[in-house]
Amino acid sequence: MTYHMIINSVKTVEEFKDAWTNADYIELLERFGFPDAKDSKPEELKDLLFMAISDFEGPEAAAILLDYKLSEHLNEGQIDQMSHDMLLDKISEEYSDISLHHKLFNINQLLFKAYNGTFPNAKATIIEFEITPNKDVTKEVVLKVLDHTLANNSVIKRLYSDQLAGKEAFDEAESIVWDLKSTGANSYTMTTSEYWISRDEFKDAEFDAKIEMFVEEED
Repeated sequence: MTYHMIINSVKTVEEFKDAWTNADYIELLERFGFPDAKDSKPEELKDLLFMAISDFEGPEAAAILLDYKLSEHLNEGQIDQMSHDMLLDKISEEYSDISLHHKLFNINQLLFKAYNGTFPNAKATIIEFEITPNKDVTKEVVLKVLDHTLANNSVIKRLYSDQLAGKEAFDEAESIVWDLKSTGANSYTMTTSEYWISRDEFKDAEFDAKIEMFVEEED
């Protein structure tokens, strides 16, 4: 299949506005020892959470957030280890299970803001583009099309060259692309980590791309 893509914009961001809901803030405030958060004004919840977090050491706060968001995926020992590692490394880029990177990014950035930069600053990339034909546009397809414009030193090219070429299944695409949203007839917005795709890796803003999908051989 051959696609035509037009890149309309590539932005680098440090947080997503919809990453945390008021319900999240209320639950977290209770976990940080502020039980009456539900009676507070919605617009004050984030600032209250930052104040509550400041009473805790960084690893303690990280452990509470990790338990809240990822207790189904991490055990107590992993949470304890990660809560300390987060002060030193960008865990949202380095953790071996890439399916957790999106949630780890949101946790990391909340801690980065709450502690005024004590935690490492991770970044994300938002790409707005048009693609035709608007057919079977999946996360995997978008990454394979983008492969035709990304610089050769791209992390995705280095780690997943066979998957991008259709020689192997590309299940990792679901975790590399954090969100893919249709915004019009042929328009989409995609979000991912700056680790995977950064704004300075694009060579062409408009191009054609022929992609190959992996076909599993029958026994």
